[in-house]
Amino acid sequence: MTVVNVDLDPEALTLTIVTEFDEPAERVWQVWADPRMLERWWGPPGFPATMVDHDLTPGGRVTYFMTAPDGEVHRGWWRVTDVDAPHSLAFEDGFADANGQPDGDPASSLEVRLTSAEGARTTMTIVVRFASIADMERIIATGTHEGMARAVGQIDAVLAAPPAR
Repeated sequence: MTVVNVDLDPEALTLTIVTEFDEPAERVWQVWADPRMLERWWGPPGFPATMVDHDLTPGGRVTYFMTAPDGEVHRGWWRVTDVDAPHSLAFEDGFADANGQPDGDPASSLEVRLTSAEGARTTMTIVVRFASIADMERIIATGTHEGMARAVGQIDAVLAAPPAR
């Protein structure tokens, strides 16, 4: 499993997930940049994601839904705030209504950093920042933080597949 550390810090209002991969940063970046690869890991195991919109440019929008094993659909959106491929990505993240439109304020903001290590290794750090303790508690109550760590744990299998041509 690639997950090295998961740290939930209520004082800083952050969730940090650190992972390591035996791939160069350019290859790891593709799990974000390629919507078909992103679909294979964004939802936790058993909750496949479908990307509806996928625009990873500053100001761009990503909309998606995840389907639970019981058929229930969970929708979300991102508003991309910064991109420096293949090194970093930042976006606001929130829940969406049945039409894919934001359902309230962003639940969090995420910053993804890809750092090259010796050889072809890459460390990916995801920092989720919550606007308030209430937002953080709501995410914890839904189990989203645990689901996210399990979702990231699926990236190894995605990277093991041959690159799309």
